[in-house]
This record gives sequence, C-alpha cells and structure tokens, in this order.
Amino acid sequence: MSCDNFDQTGIFVVEPTSKHTHSFVLLHGPGSDGKKFGQKLLDTGISSDGRKLNEIFPGARFVFPTAEERESNAFPRLKLALWFDLESFSSPWRYTDTQLEGLEESAAEIMASINVEIRQVPANNVIIGGWSLGCAAALSYLLTRESRLGGFIGMSGWLPLQPDIQKKLKPSKELVDISNPFGPDDDVSYITEADPPKVDPSETKTVYSDSDTDRSDPEDEWSYNDNSVNVIRLYRDLIGDDSRDVKNRDFTSITTPVFLGHGDSDEKIDCSYGENASIALESLGYDVTWKKYKGQGHGYKIPDEIDDIVEFVQQKVGWGQKNS
Repeated sequence: MSCDNFDQTGIFVVEPTSKHTHSFVLLHGPGSDGKKFGQKLLDTGISSDGRKLNEIFPGARFVFPTAEERESNAFPRLKLALWFDLESFSSPWRYTDTQLEGLEESAAEIMASINVEIRQVPANNVIIGGWSLGCAAALSYLLTRESRLGGFIGMSGWLPLQPDIQKKLKPSKELVDISNPFGPDDDVSYITEADPPKVDPSETKTVYSDSDTDRSDPEDEWSYNDNSVNVIRLYRDLIGDDSRDVKNRDFTSITTPVFLGHGDSDEKIDCSYGENASIALESLGYDVTWKKYKGQGHGYKIPDEIDDIVEFVQQKVGWGQKNS
C-alpha cells in the first residue's frame, strides 16, 4: 500500500504500491509546494483509460520537493515558495542576473533529491521534470547535470537564460517568432541564429571559447569543436557552475530523452517559449518530444497530455508496463 509523506524539508513523497523500481522527481509551480502540486497532479492527472499516474506506474516513487521561500518582482510584497526569482511571466528572461542565485541554489536542491533516488534505483530509472516555474528550474538543472537520467517531463515551461546562450546555438529549424516575446519594455531580439540576442559583455562571465588552447594535461581530452558542449559550458558558467568540468558529451545529460508539453492558449507563459525551448534542446542533441495542446491554458491537458506523458515514459524512456 502507498504511503504519503511530507517531511520537514517540504518534500512530499508518494510511495510505490509494488516493489520500488522507478522514481519521478517533479517540481511545483510558483506559490505552490510539493504536497499541493503532488496531490493535485496524482488526483487529476488521469489518462483516457481512467487511471492515475501512480496506478499506471505502480513501482514508481513520486517525489515532489518544495522550493525555498523567496521574494520576487513577479509577486510584489509576497514571499513565496519559488525555485528562482522572476521579473514577470510575460518576459521571463528579463533581468536574468537576478535569477542566477536561485537557479544555482535550486540545482543543488534538485540534485539532493535525485541523489536520494539513485541510491535506491538506477539513474536510468529516474525521471525529473515539473510544471511552469518548476519545469524551468528542472530544465536548468538538466543542462548542468553531468550524466544521463531516465527522462525529463516538462509542462508549460521555458528554458531559463535561453537568450544568453542563443548566439551559440545552431537550431535545426527557425525559432518561433511572436511580436515581442520579451515583453513591452524589453529590446532583446530573439528570432533566429542570424539575428541573435545582444548580450552585454559586462553582464556575462568569461568562459572558455572554441579558440582556448590551454590543454596542459595530454590525458585530459577536451572537446573544443563540439558546439553542444561549448553551449553547456557557457550555461554552467552563467549559473556559477564549473564550466571546465564539461570535457565532452560524456559529461552531459544530452542522452536524456525530453518531453515538453504546452497549451496554445497559455495566458501566463506563451506557448512559443516552450516550443523555442524544445528547438534549443534539439539543437544541443537532446531527443525531444514536443506537444502543443489546442485551447489549453496554463495547466496540463486532461487526458491528452497525460496520455502523451505515459506514452513517452513507456516508449522513449523505456519504462514498459512490465517494468513499472
């Protein structure tokens, strides 16, 4: 029988109903917490055959961490459980320097939850993800992770710092253009590689470029010509991680399959932000499943999105029902 726990750290856990073989670590949206989000997702996230996620995956442990309470410009005069600061949902990349501390701290919190799970099941049997701000924080963590996980599930989110790394990306297809994706007061141009966002050099850290030839250790085989590796180095450097740890793709999470879903009527996080995140991840080499849901606002589509998530987990991640 399952057992629901909500410990002093704010981590809400729903135990498996059979032998523990797999784990989900899923992050809540702004102003919520692990328990509220976890209970709502498992109660309302019902597939077309009428089953809940923990019924479809009885061997899975569902872990819902809670973010630290933070002040945010998006929620004046309030202190809420947030994974990182945000200027506004309409322009989530504005004033990204205020987001860096939260992204770094949240990455450590997420890693701690992941490490608990991989002491019990293989890393390939762990899925990370989240909804809204939780999706964004989890995506940021995914780019800083040094090895593969079983998979990633993101709903109604975006990729933090994407404009900062966009000029190094080489997207396989044109990014989605909306009239002004950064909000009315932001002058960042964000359309294609030929017209990348302008980054103020004074606001970015020095990173190791393609031309860096300081390779003192001949045994230290660095990949300087792999654009994906260079982008991930830059991303890690931006949020305070050690970009020199990324020697090649073996030190990344690029082999982790990714699911991203978004409602095309999302009134808070424009659907184009999620789609552009999928394009960016694909350009880095991730295997991305992108789904857009007609008429869906800032939430998850029932049962369509739940069905798609289940199909992704069973087919792309490889958690067939016989292993659940």
